[in-house]
Amino acid sequence: MRVIATAGHVDHGKSTLVRALTGMEPDRWAEERRRGMTIDLGFAWTMLDSGERLAFVDVPGHERFVTNMLAGVGPSPAVMFVVAADEGWRPQSAEHLVALHALGVRHGLLAVTRADLADPELAIEEARLHLEGTSLAGIPAVAVSGLTGQGIPELRAALDRLAAELPEPDRESPVRLWIDRVFTVTGAGTVVTGTLTHGTLRVGDELAAGAERVQVRGLQTLNQRTDLVPAVARVAVNLRGTGRAALARGMALLTPGAWITTEVVDVRLDSGEAPKGDLVFHLGSAAAPARLRPLGEDTARLTLSQPLALRSGDRGLLRDPGRRAIVTGVRVLDVRPAPLRRRGAAAARAAALAGVRVPTAADLLRWHGLLSRADLTAMGCPPPEHSGSGTLAAGRPVTGGRPAGRPESGDPTAGRPESGDPTAGRPDSGDLTAGRPVTGDWFADPDHWSALGRDLVEQVSRHAQGITVEAAAHLLGLPGRRLVEALVAPPLTIRSGVVRRDDRMALPPRIAKAVAALKAELAERPFDAPTAERLAELDLTGKSLAAAIRAGELLAVARNVVLLPDAPELAATLLGGLPSPFTVSQARAALNTSRRVAVPLLEHLDARGITRRVDNESRICAPPG
Repeated sequence: MRVIATAGHVDHGKSTLVRALTGMEPDRWAEERRRGMTIDLGFAWTMLDSGERLAFVDVPGHERFVTNMLAGVGPSPAVMFVVAADEGWRPQSAEHLVALHALGVRHGLLAVTRADLADPELAIEEARLHLEGTSLAGIPAVAVSGLTGQGIPELRAALDRLAAELPEPDRESPVRLWIDRVFTVTGAGTVVTGTLTHGTLRVGDELAAGAERVQVRGLQTLNQRTDLVPAVARVAVNLRGTGRAALARGMALLTPGAWITTEVVDVRLDSGEAPKGDLVFHLGSAAAPARLRPLGEDTARLTLSQPLALRSGDRGLLRDPGRRAIVTGVRVLDVRPAPLRRRGAAAARAAALAGVRVPTAADLLRWHGLLSRADLTAMGCPPPEHSGSGTLAAGRPVTGGRPAGRPESGDPTAGRPESGDPTAGRPDSGDLTAGRPVTGDWFADPDHWSALGRDLVEQVSRHAQGITVEAAAHLLGLPGRRLVEALVAPPLTIRSGVVRRDDRMALPPRIAKAVAALKAELAERPFDAPTAERLAELDLTGKSLAAAIRAGELLAVARNVVLLPDAPELAATLLGGLPSPFTVSQARAALNTSRRVAVPLLEHLDARGITRRVDNESRICAPPG
């Protein structure tokens, strides 16, 4: 099946044309038929000569019903743009074109109606002039009369060609069905309808609807019951687990856990100038009042009045309801932006977003640092399945050329997601370098990952005995120990769940050999610190000694008093066996060392909270924790 929306000025014959093509009445309400004017969305369908089923979403043309019109064209991948031969281009023709261009609709057909009343060539020429420079420039035109049937066979043939040109949807992707109708059926319960642009619906599926979980009780497409509906399709979904009052146009049925529902998004503006005043954000069938905060020349942060299921790459538009005008199209860049709390944060954010038009996984990683595969997928940039040993797209080629995924010109429709899929049109991740998988299903921006590695070395270096993996995860703000384990690289090692420094391989051979000799001497008497003369004999003085201490191989508790890094913990164990309180002499004897070593070592233990003075002569071991 293919789905096409109508567009065009009021009373230019959109519904008449749909009626002539399908033999069905698209106007659902008696008021519409009485007034001869479409007010809300209408639906009809036909079978083309090729055997392709074609469903129409018939939209109103009056300026008062633009919100309804946008709910119809928002999820539709193609349009039949209608202009009357006897009236030509009119104000709502222009507004509908602005909307379609802002939404990036590229597939369409120009139908010039009432060809029995006036020469259609003049209207075709005028319409083509207006279409020039928009996303619908160059679409084919057909002259037709819905009343006499003139041109109907040609129009059906043109629609067949258009249907064949439409891109195939991703039927394996998560479902996001924008709801355009909600009603109840006696004996069945709540039913919603919408245009399924990607994914597949099945009877029995569990879906998210707002804060509720619902189950698909039944499915219909084109008035036929079915157990399975693949995209693209007009579909009616009978739901179990919710009532009509809990659902409304503009909500979406979602695959649970596969989407991020957000009220704050960073976007790129097609107009390049931030609009002011009250605004409404339109995407899919949704229309949400929005506040706009400019970030840079053509980027902004939108705060929506209600949460919407959005992804990076989605296209929407902003409308000023007071002026009844569409002010700009927008491209969603980031659906989970960090708060702007500090002075200068907006300018820094604008710099980070600069140049990105169709975000890639690497762009998201550059903004967020670290994301899981599920995060990237839910945000709209799923990493390739083979990326377990490769790299992710950076938005820049390895050599030369313009940034991948960005248009060569200022065309806001470049990279338009096909059939509602925001991931379409992105560069092939295999051609570019940047964010990389670091462990399991976790991916990191290279610069961020390197910074985390340096932070881990710094944290571990502050503790002679290292820190536990769990403590390291907490200090670095990481969600799990696996990421810490992936970060560990020389000079760090993990032993028994503790991250320690191991700089032996990093030390020059001469210093490493001297350190090994000293460790052998201290193995039997760990508190018998070498004298200054012995350190000189080992050539562990000045820079050599400082390098060994910096590497965590030796511990200086005072000038010319050097021990092994685990000496404080070993001393605490031995001192813990003494009567409490104990004196320096008792400690010296327990440690089998001299006063030269015992006094500074005890002061080192005091500083670390391992021991505590009770008077000038004695100490106690501090309780654990």
